Amino acid sequence: MHSPSPQLLRALRTSIFADRSVNLCAQLTSRSRSPFSRIGLSASSPRYNSNNARPTRMIPRAHSAKPSSHDRGPQSTEDTQTDFAALNVLGNIPAPTTAIDATLDTGFHLNNGVKITGGDGVMLVGGEAFPWRPWQVAAGGHRDAMLNKKSQFELDEQAWGVLDLVWPRPDLLILGMGEYVFPLSPETKRYLNSLGVRVEVADTRNAAAQFNLLATERGVSEIAAAMIPIGWKGNIRR
Repeated sequence: MHSPSPQLLRALRTSIFADRSVNLCAQLTSRSRSPFSRIGLSASSPRYNSNNARPTRMIPRAHSAKPSSHDRGPQSTEDTQTDFAALNVLGNIPAPTTAIDATLDTGFHLNNGVKITGGDGVMLVGGEAFPWRPWQVAAGGHRDAMLNKKSQFELDEQAWGVLDLVWPRPDLLILGMGEYVFPLSPETKRYLNSLGVRVEVADTRNAAAQFNLLATERGVSEIAAAMIPIGWKGNIRR
């Protein structure tokens, strides 16, 4: 048997290298087209989900345009309009008889016609009015003694005797301190709170207005007041 000629060997070698080049190019082309070649996944992999591979179109949310003007058009001429400025929800509720009609330098005028004069204060509890002279039980027996050394409004427990006797006790006591407002001493506040009574302080004019409103709304059994005439200014150091 004769050995193959050099021309035949060269032809066989050329055909073998050509087949390998075609196969390598086909593999590279398929990898470059597959989106899973870089992460090690294929279309036949169980972790592949064709639904997740689909892109989702983002639709922007619609926003209404801001009004360029606050004009609401012409004013209505209907007769059924509500005048909120003249609205009074307590207009049909009668004021309590112990409501304060006037605050004076030396006393008070009540809604039931009672006049407290002579410089006395007034305590309004349970729909009743009592003359109130808290300075008589203060140290020294004069009005300036109702302020302690720290300029705090402080009264002895005896000054609140009506609140200690009445039952049921009111929920709130409005304290009018005269023309000005002073801080309430911790001792006095602690005693009133021990009776189950909350305290709000104000000057006498504002305290009277607050009492009239709350007593009309909630009743005189829940709201009480202790007022000193506005003529008392206390020992104010300015």
